[in-house]
Amino acid sequence: MLVMQLIYNILLSSSIVLLTAFSFYYIYISCKIFNLSHAALISLAAYFTFLFSQQLGIPLFASIHFAILLTIAIGISTEQFLYKPLRKRKSHSFVLLIASLGLYVVLQNIISLIWGDATLSIRTGEVKVGHQIFGAYITTIQIITIAVSMLVLILSLVFYRLTQIGRQMRAVSSNNELAKVFGINSNKVILWAFVIGSGLAAVAGILVAFDTDMRPTMGFNLLLYGVVAMIIGGVGSTWGLVGGAFLLATAQHLGAYYIDSKWMDAIAYVILILFLIWKPLGFSGQRLKKTEL
Repeated sequence: MLVMQLIYNILLSSSIVLLTAFSFYYIYISCKIFNLSHAALISLAAYFTFLFSQQLGIPLFASIHFAILLTIAIGISTEQFLYKPLRKRKSHSFVLLIASLGLYVVLQNIISLIWGDATLSIRTGEVKVGHQIFGAYITTIQIITIAVSMLVLILSLVFYRLTQIGRQMRAVSSNNELAKVFGINSNKVILWAFVIGSGLAAVAGILVAFDTDMRPTMGFNLLLYGVVAMIIGGVGSTWGLVGGAFLLATAQHLGAYYIDSKWMDAIAYVILILFLIWKPLGFSGQRLKKTEL
């Protein structure tokens, strides 16, 4: 029973971490921006769902779609009106990082200003006991979270691997200058990366809000877990990212059981520090390719 409960918890946690990590990964590999404002999109999607379903009375299924589309629109706007002009000026990556941090603070404070800092819920009805499967408990929303996360990830990977835009994203990631020589429009590719990344972030935020409710800062912790999984898995490796997410989730939940749940954040950062010291390239051991002229 205990083992099965740990397995369910690890599957749930790793699916959310993996979804968040991939949402950040697609943007990072395309334009090499450490986009901290991405955390605000995770939170905004949950609050948009609350706005449409609870405050405006729109059916939940439609509210989720509207929330995802609106989150994607905001993600596109940040690329068009903030990051793209900065890239045109050939701004240093540190400038882009500071800009993304500033945007995150602005968006988070807008959330707090409109909806307040109290915990809100988009769930309706009573909280029910989970289903008992193999002696352990898992709720309906947790089953849906795992299933939807896996389905969305598979669809995004199919898009990334098999479509023309996906191939262009890989080309820009590998060598942006060479991709331009072959006529690939890097701005178009980066815009698609923001569309996919923002959409995945929105799905992650909504799923988490259904399971554990929502707060204005909820996106930041999720993003940090996703970044940790990406780093320990190896930047540039999709399979490494999967391994990183499962390693992180497993370590956190084993630590929560044997030590205390308050140590889950600390465990994530300890793992990150250990990898940065002894295996800085992560599982994959792949170095990011530098641009060659």
